[in-house]
Amino acid sequence: MSLPEVLQRALEEDIGTGDVTTDLCVPPDRHASGRFLAREPLVVAGVESLLLLYRQIDVKAPDGTLLAAGGEVARVRGPARDLLTRERVALNFLQHLSGIATLARKYVDAVAGTGCRILDTRKTTPGLRQMEKMAARAGGAINHRMGLFDAILIKNNHITAAGGVRAALAAVKNSELPVEIEVRTRAELDEALAAGATHLLLDNLTPTQARAWIKVIGKRATVELSGGITLATVRAYAETGADFISVGAITHSAPAVDIHFHLELE
Repeated sequence: MSLPEVLQRALEEDIGTGDVTTDLCVPPDRHASGRFLAREPLVVAGVESLLLLYRQIDVKAPDGTLLAAGGEVARVRGPARDLLTRERVALNFLQHLSGIATLARKYVDAVAGTGCRILDTRKTTPGLRQMEKMAARAGGAINHRMGLFDAILIKNNHITAAGGVRAALAAVKNSELPVEIEVRTRAELDEALAAGATHLLLDNLTPTQARAWIKVIGKRATVELSGGITLATVRAYAETGADFISVGAITHSAPAVDIHFHLELE
């Protein structure tokens, strides 16, 4: 679903048959300006939604900007009715997406200097994947595959259904898409390397286990770690020599940040 479609559905859901409070309280010819202000330190994301919601907008902080509390994201102008009717939808997207960008930046900062990079996942809100991955990118994370169509990721259930690691890798050998395979045991790891795997996903290991497995891999394949890795533990995992760490929490558990809309009459 495209961003304009998502926004249109959100407006229809909120406005319904009309914004009765605004229409009764605010004269139709009254004009105003409004400022979107950060109430806490955050990384901005979702500015594109504001550009689609408002005709007159002055962006002060593009996506990816680190703002201190009190910082201004954008200023909008127009009929006061329009500004008020679109306020909640605008804030919902801006707060949610900036929350994702802010959490992504925390993970990225936590592994700084290790050479390990943070990936997002497909654990996104249905219908909002494009926007949430854009927000993760604004926070400095790297987008993993967008969906089931743009890369091959052979996970444990695929291995079971295919009949084993070798069978799964053999089945995709002629594909032109990137191929990654999850290994759960040392036997599967050895089998994947012997079959020529070049991108490995190691899931639910401790940092000590991950370090030992990565030593065995010895640069023969790119390594991604995943599975319950938190801000408290991500540095330890990054220091194992992994190339990537994927973190589902960036999109599925990021708290919305506090952004305020302040209206002023013109």
